[in-house]
Amino acid sequence: MNTLQLLVGVALAAVGGCFGNPVIYHDQPLVAHVENGMSKRQVLELGGPPLKTTQRTEHPGTCNDYRFRHNGQSQPYLVSFDSNDRVDHKDFFTCADWEAEQKNAKIPFYMDPGYGRVQSGR
Repeated sequence: MNTLQLLVGVALAAVGGCFGNPVIYHDQPLVAHVENGMSKRQVLELGGPPLKTTQRTEHPGTCNDYRFRHNGQSQPYLVSFDSNDRVDHKDFFTCADWEAEQKNAKIPFYMDPGYGRVQSGR
């Protein structure tokens, strides 16, 4: 049993090393200065153009994907806007992951066919 625990620990450490450390990016303008309620124009002035903008399906609005890079590592970051183009969420993952999280939050776990499966990316 100790060998199995060791292997699981090593695997988790290896996977954890694949993701960027959000603390490194706390000085980035998007992280440090964007607040809920800001306009899309203000966000674009601070962070520049996003890698991708998508229409949200769970709640009306759009979501901008950004990617920070540091010492060969990459970290996704999103800024989401409501239907009035005002910031309503920001976080260290992709718009697709956040959208899936919102969708899954509506489904009780006992009705979710994917419950218990490991999801990649988050």
